Amino acid sequence: MDLERMQALLTALQEARFAGLRSVSYDGKTVTYGSDAELAAAIRDLEGRIATASATPRQRRWGTVASKGL
Repeated sequence: MDLERMQALLTALQEARFAGLRSVSYDGKTVTYGSDAELAAAIRDLEGRIATASATPRQRRWGTVASKGL
């Protein structure tokens, strides 16, 4: 799948999720996800594939943890 198609599919998945829908139609096919968690996982997977295809690394969050040793 090329980058443009993946971005279009990502947009369709995000729009469906924000609208509260679990079914997405794309390229004449309809996919129904069992839960919002499955839909979110599909979005994360597709974002990773897009990042890999466009050669840009995924954003990572870093945090600082401090302890007084107690």
